Amino acid sequence: MSTVGESSRRLMAATERTSGKLRKATTSRGATIAAFIIAAVWTIPTFGLFVSSFRQADDIKTSGWWTALSNPSFTLDNYAQAFASGDSLPLSKAFLNSLVITIPAAVVPILIASLAAYAFAWINFKGRNTLFVLVFALQIVPIQMALVPLLQLFSDGVKIGGLYILPGLGVNGLDGAYAKVWIAHTIFALPLAIFMLHNFISEIPDEVIEAARVDGAGHGKIFSKIVLPLTMPAIASFGIFQFLWVWNDLLVATVFTSGGELPITKALQDLSGTYGQSWELLTAGAFISMIIPLAVFFALQRFFVRGLLAGATKG
Repeated sequence: MSTVGESSRRLMAATERTSGKLRKATTSRGATIAAFIIAAVWTIPTFGLFVSSFRQADDIKTSGWWTALSNPSFTLDNYAQAFASGDSLPLSKAFLNSLVITIPAAVVPILIASLAAYAFAWINFKGRNTLFVLVFALQIVPIQMALVPLLQLFSDGVKIGGLYILPGLGVNGLDGAYAKVWIAHTIFALPLAIFMLHNFISEIPDEVIEAARVDGAGHGKIFSKIVLPLTMPAIASFGIFQFLWVWNDLLVATVFTSGGELPITKALQDLSGTYGQSWELLTAGAFISMIIPLAVFFALQRFFVRGLLAGATKG
């Protein structure tokens, strides 16, 4: 459909114009100096942590990381010990657990939220605006308040006055450990995901959707052939946020999993020892845990800025 192609190019051109304006606004001397200061504040401690991960335990306890620059004495023992430590939860096992937890917990909310956002944006039904406001309002519910109701949902379901509104999900055993984390992260992610994707999808020009309807396309084809490709920048942007959130999560994973299913954040907590005396292993483990998030960010960064700027364009 030529109309779809023209509207898609127009959206991209509008995004580029907005990006150009922002680029001009952020290339002043003051903005450049501020950017360097912020970068230094974030980078120097991280660099110090990186240097410490290669230092001997005695050197870390007796001198600061900056002394290694003038008197270098580096070793890979910290990384070897970090991988080998942990009887019940080795770092390598926890690393795989985090992948098993994070990938579905990032993909499933995006799939559900993209469908819901399309419905809120382009399907007229009674109570649409009210329902969207309720979904948006769910963002203010703290995660800590939802943990106990979720545990009850997994075990006993939801009942009011002895009447079951929703039966238990039956995922309380060890076999359902990952399922509980996936469901919990999906529930927590959906309000923000729906809100972000709705704002993007609703900016698609009306004539694009109308042209598809005139050509006989139903909602399924419009969503898969038009909306989904145009929404990829927003999906990638939210995917980065969700992936990093789930990968770095400790609270939800600790509540809903146990034993050999715990993620890398729990293994990092155990690496430092009971009294925090082995934090040279923690520095090495922290950089091991950074590999996947960095790879995901750099792989999707070209979509990231486009997704953030898309809400500023119209038509």
